Amino acid sequence: MNWEIVIGLETHAQLSTASKMFSGASTAFGAAPNVNASAIDLAFPGVLPVANRGAVERAIRFGLAVGATVNTTSRFDRKNYFYPDLPHGYQISQFEQPVVQGGELTITTSAGQKRVRLARAHLEEDAGKSLHEDFHGMTGIDLNRAGTPLLEIVTEPDMASAEEAIAYAKALHALVRWIGICDGNMQEGSFRCDANVSVRRPGEPLGTRCEIKNLNSFRFMEKAIEYEARRQIELIEDGGKVVQETRLFDPDTGETRAMRSKEDAHDYRYFPDPNLPPLVIGEDWIARVKSEMPELPMAMAARFINDYALPEYDAGQLTTSLDFARYFETAADIAGKTNAKIVANWMLGELSAALNRHEIDIENAPIAPEQLAALVTRVQDGTVSNKGGKEVFEVLWQGGDRDVAAVDRVIAERGLQQISDTGALETIVDEVLAQHPAIVAEFRAGKEKAFNSLVGQIMKASRGKANPAQVNALLKKKL
Repeated sequence: MNWEIVIGLETHAQLSTASKMFSGASTAFGAAPNVNASAIDLAFPGVLPVANRGAVERAIRFGLAVGATVNTTSRFDRKNYFYPDLPHGYQISQFEQPVVQGGELTITTSAGQKRVRLARAHLEEDAGKSLHEDFHGMTGIDLNRAGTPLLEIVTEPDMASAEEAIAYAKALHALVRWIGICDGNMQEGSFRCDANVSVRRPGEPLGTRCEIKNLNSFRFMEKAIEYEARRQIELIEDGGKVVQETRLFDPDTGETRAMRSKEDAHDYRYFPDPNLPPLVIGEDWIARVKSEMPELPMAMAARFINDYALPEYDAGQLTTSLDFARYFETAADIAGKTNAKIVANWMLGELSAALNRHEIDIENAPIAPEQLAALVTRVQDGTVSNKGGKEVFEVLWQGGDRDVAAVDRVIAERGLQQISDTGALETIVDEVLAQHPAIVAEFRAGKEKAFNSLVGQIMKASRGKANPAQVNALLKKKL
């Protein structure tokens, strides 16, 4: 019997502020345990929280980016639960009145485009961290992370496969980095997802969901969702019943395992935090944030298609990050719009391969966009062949000289200039034709492959420096 998988994601994006959500303590990663924890983070008696303006502004930015409603009045609540790394005995979050409501994100899968609806995005503080290693059977508590500002982004149950969930998570990851609200570092826990998974037969109501916590890898998320869906289907088909619970994914076994029974909202006994007044966001503040927003990925991709005559695929790939898109635009404007597609080819080919090979981001690339534009221009005007251009690219990459003049300097030093002088090329062509009368005869007898053989001999005689287009034209004329 057919089954439908229903998935909703809750994503915690750590906001890129220098200080915490309700204190002035640093959010820097990697400090010694409990160094970045103030009296507020440690829940000392009598301390009072103050909301971080920068965190609120980042929430506004996100709401605008996804076309959501930014509530002019929202409220902070206490989410009550007891855990060793939660000093207050509660987490300051938002429940009934979040800062952002609604919105949507468009994803692309093998089946095409789909819109995933967002339910809400709310501000909250992170908990600390329990450390179980190297404590001789005991647990250590590091409160450096306690109070770090988070934006929890919650979708509607709109996704129907692991592929769609991964596409959404990647699109969201790219967006929060694009608008500068989160660095997206999954290894450091700056971007982590919880997946709510349930199954049902077509046409039936939603099934009982299980939440898979703290997925900080796209690959692990895919495996966790696929396993959990299979587990629930097999359980129901064997006559069992899915129990609402929180589960963890074990990457070593590729399985999810029960962590605790899933709490409902009433179990947390939410109530308004008496130490924090309502969060009031004026329309003028929203307008100012909107005026400072960067052009969004879909709008920029559409502009690239229109202004630079790029295919939809190229435009989509070039706008996976803001830095990558800006690199392209700088290079394409210098090389000229007629060469924009060639610039895109180099970026999606040689440049992307080098970035992946050396595991660095575009902002740290040793080749400047101005240099790539100059290289593309030299290939297009026939100064250097495409093969020679790749050699120049490699030399520039290894050398790290970001001076535009380095392009012509490398071409000259390596002797990579193509022979484009008609007189010099004609001499070489005449010599090759004289030396290979048999191949000439084969061509004149109708063997087209003989032409390519002659081109090869000419390129060999010129040591690969002859301009291929001119060689072809001259050879056709001679024959």
